[in-house]
Amino acid sequence: MGWLFGRNKEVESSKDIDEVVKLKTGPWDFNDEDAPDFSDYLDFGSIYIPYFQGIELRVKKQRENDQVIGATVTYGSSSVEVEAFAAPKSTGIWNEVCKDLLDGNSQACTAQGEFGTELLLPVKVGEKSITTRIVGVDGPRWMLRGVFSGPAATELAENNNETKQLDEWFKGIVVNRGEEPLAPRDLIPMHEPLTREEKESAHRLEENNDESNSSSEENADDALKKEDKPLGYDQQVDVKTTLSRGPMFSEVR
Repeated sequence: MGWLFGRNKEVESSKDIDEVVKLKTGPWDFNDEDAPDFSDYLDFGSIYIPYFQGIELRVKKQRENDQVIGATVTYGSSSVEVEAFAAPKSTGIWNEVCKDLLDGNSQACTAQGEFGTELLLPVKVGEKSITTRIVGVDGPRWMLRGVFSGPAATELAENNNETKQLDEWFKGIVVNRGEEPLAPRDLIPMHEPLTREEKESAHRLEENNDESNSSSEENADDALKKEDKPLGYDQQVDVKTTLSRGPMFSEVR
């Protein structure tokens, strides 16, 4: 199942306990036993995103170091940008993030939507002002944020197919928090998107390299063992012949 931290509840213990309420739909946690099979999803490291017919994907990167920091999916005239952020073990952060955005934007307002409390935020694009719909879903030590624009930001799912499709797509995302220590609100590290085939190819290459290295180590061990033994006549001749060939062995230590 998906995850949502309980709201307006006091922490009853000082221990780090994941106090979460399970939802019947996603987004999903990487370790959730009810998560869909995401082996065919596109792997960004912190998030695994599903495919569906008709979407276009754009990868968001930092200009300074080319680091991946987000992914944007477009469907028709609508789009949604997604990022996953670190959160404490004991509580979610979406309510706090939402409040900060409201405090910093006088024209912003909240509404109850498909993902609970959602934020409607006007954004200037050139000379125009467009409305974005910002949603946040809290999970075990993470928060997934989606920024919707176009009809998917302003139209209800029952009235607009783009809203319906992108909402369903967002629900299918799987979040992998990982074990790296991160401060709350830090972006969970992402990498270039990898398909299932690319990961399988990389895995095979890694296995081949491991086997090659293991074979080299075994050959080196065998050579050392042979050197430890007294040389027979044939071995002495071979060594002498090799060492006498010249510059290949300029000195023996």
